[in-house]
Amino acid sequence: MTPGSDPAPESPLPVARDLGTRARDFRLRMSVIARETEIALDMTRDRYGRTVHEGAAAASRAHRDKAAVEAYATHLAPYADALLDAAHRALDELPPARHITGWRTVLDGLAVSAAEIRRALDRPAAPGSAVRTQHAALWPYLAAWADHGFIASNLADQHQHYKVPLADEEQQAWTERAQAAQRRGELELTESWYAADGQPITLAHLIEDDDSTVVALRGDPDASGWQVIGHFAHEYEAGQVLPAPVPPGVLGADVSVFNRPVPAPEISLQELIRDVIEAQHAGDASNALLGATQRGYHAGPMVRLQELLETAGQFASALETVQGRQIAARLTALSRQIDFLIREVHDAAEDLGATVAVLPPHRTPVLRVRPRPAVDTTPPTPPARTTTARHR
Repeated sequence: MTPGSDPAPESPLPVARDLGTRARDFRLRMSVIARETEIALDMTRDRYGRTVHEGAAAASRAHRDKAAVEAYATHLAPYADALLDAAHRALDELPPARHITGWRTVLDGLAVSAAEIRRALDRPAAPGSAVRTQHAALWPYLAAWADHGFIASNLADQHQHYKVPLADEEQQAWTERAQAAQRRGELELTESWYAADGQPITLAHLIEDDDSTVVALRGDPDASGWQVIGHFAHEYEAGQVLPAPVPPGVLGADVSVFNRPVPAPEISLQELIRDVIEAQHAGDASNALLGATQRGYHAGPMVRLQELLETAGQFASALETVQGRQIAARLTALSRQIDFLIREVHDAAEDLGATVAVLPPHRTPVLRVRPRPAVDTTPPTPPARTTTARHR
C-alpha cells in the first residue's frame, strides 16, 4: 500500500476523536520540522539576516520538504478524507453563525490540498532533482494542513454537551449577583472562548464574603446585556457542562505559521547603540540615528516599533469587545506619538550630521590591558607593613 492510498478494509478507521488526534500529531511534527529548519537557515545568514550560503539554504529547505511529506504520509494520509467527512458532518449540525461559511471554505481548501498530496504520493517522482522538485511543490499543501487542519480536528471532536441553562428566575438572580460583584471589583475573569453559535463564554470567580464561586458568563463582560448561564464548584465541572470551545480566529486571513515570509534584513537597536559609542565623527553617530528611523524595506527599529503598535491596535480592535476597542484607541494614539518621535529623531540626526565635528582629543581611551613588566626584571619591593595600635 502506498502512503497515500486508503487503509485496508480490515483496518477500520478511527472514531472521530481519534481522527482529530491524527491532524494534531501532524501539526506537532510539522512544528518540529519548521523549528529545525529555521535553526538551519539561521546558520546560512549573516548578522543582518541576509542569506549568504544559498546552497546550504536550498539543502535545508529540501530536507524540510522531504520530512514534511514523510510526516503527512505517516500521520495523516490514510485518514485525511475520513477526517474531512467527519468535520463536514459536524459542521452541518452546528447552529447558524458568522464563522460557518469561512470554516466550510477552509475544509474545501484542505480537501484540495489532500487530493494534490495524494496524487503525488501515488506517483512518486524519480530519485534526485525530480523528487526534490515534487516535494517542494507539495510544501504549500502540507503547510495548509499544518496551519488549518486544527479546524477539521476540532469539528471532528465537537460534542454538544451543553445542558439546559438556568431557569429564568435563577439566571436573573445570579446575573444580578455577578453584576454587583463586578461593580465592587470582585468578579475576576479567568478564561474566555467562543461557543459554536458564535457567542463568547467567559469563566469568572464571583467573590462574596471571602467565598468564591465559579460562574460562566455569556456575552462581553464589559458591555451591557451579558448574563450568567451557570455556576459551578470548580473549572473542571464547568468544562464538562458548558458549550465546547471552537477554534479562535486569526488577525490576517492569509496568515501562515509554517509559510512565513523571509524577514527583511535589519540592524538591531543594540548594534546602533554600539555604533554611537564607538563613533568619533558626528557623521557616524548621525548615521546610527538615521538607521533607526529609516523607512521602507530596510526599516529601522523605531519604525518597526510603530508597525508593532499599529498591528497590536488592529488585533485589539478585532477582538470586538469594549476593552479591545479602548485599548486599540490607546495603541493608535501611541503609534501617532512614535511617528512624531521618528520625525523628530530623523531631523536631529540630520542636524547632527551637518555639524561636521569630531570628539575632542582630550577624551582619550583607557587601555583595557595594562603593560606587564619584562620577564627578566625584578618586581619592586613591597612597602614595609606597619602595625597600627588599636585603642579601646
